[in-house]
Amino acid sequence: MASDAGDFSSVDRLVHEPSRAVILSVLAVVESADFVYLKRETGLTSGNLSTHLSKLEAAGYVDIEKTYRGRMPLTLCRLTPEGRLAFENYRVQLMEFVRNTRE
Repeated sequence: MASDAGDFSSVDRLVHEPSRAVILSVLAVVESADFVYLKRETGLTSGNLSTHLSKLEAAGYVDIEKTYRGRMPLTLCRLTPEGRLAFENYRVQLMEFVRNTRE
């Protein structure tokens, strides 16, 4: 392995948490996603997903809209421009880290 693996200390820890990274990766490829879709795609429980979405929303990375489809509650989530930038920066840092650790 290379002696200098690169600096990974500046990585956004909010994004680096595996469940949140998965949520952001799903949201990065869709315009918006409802809660049920995110739950299915991430494999998270309702409570876990809700907790992680709240943290991402508090950071300004995800916009959450609670509405109704007919009489059924509908929670729509979308990546904000700040969230898209944070996720892209994370991806670049991760790829650079991996590239620097190759033999």
